[in-house]
Amino acid sequence: MGATTIRSVDGLREVYRPPAQRSLDKEVDHLDAHCRDFLAHAPFVVLASSDGDGRVDVSPKGGPAGFVAVLDDHHLAVPDMAGNNRLDSLRNIVAGGAVSLLCMIPGVDETLRVVGTASVSVDEGVLDRCPVDGMRPNVAIVVDVTTAFIHCAKALRRSALWNADAWPDVSDMATPACMLHDHIGLEATVEESSRLLEAGYAATTWKMGGER
Repeated sequence: MGATTIRSVDGLREVYRPPAQRSLDKEVDHLDAHCRDFLAHAPFVVLASSDGDGRVDVSPKGGPAGFVAVLDDHHLAVPDMAGNNRLDSLRNIVAGGAVSLLCMIPGVDETLRVVGTASVSVDEGVLDRCPVDGMRPNVAIVVDVTTAFIHCAKALRRSALWNADAWPDVSDMATPACMLHDHIGLEATVEESSRLLEAGYAATTWKMGGER
């Protein structure tokens, strides 16, 4: 397969046409009024992070619309909600810091991409700026923004992500509880695993991360 693998930017450009100038010009180096407005309406963000050794992780982050707080023209804060405590993203950030965010609004096919370097903050002033549903976080991911731009709608339109009529039938696939049951090798039944999973969601979905 090595002979058919592209290994350089020049090789890529032999296959792909140059980008339209507007695709290059749409980048801004700060959070302008449009970026702020988009973030104020976005309840869902996908966070990609990389550590110093190149290990990459992608993690979903969600909350009420506007849960990502804009601190100023060059900084935003993502409050850390309770998860599984693997801390994949946070470990990457303290080791490397490079991050990228894909911000999404249901029903809007375009997304907002934000690139920068991140830090894990427990600064009291920062935490006061990014409450979630009235709850003050214990930890926030602060992103020093270097690039922001609106990403085109093609992928979401191809997937029909917001069109319920086009969603695939999942009745023939294993439930997430069944997947976890088999991956972990639990002795409990799938039904018991499902009940435990839902109980965990009910107990922690609206708690803040960083609670011991």
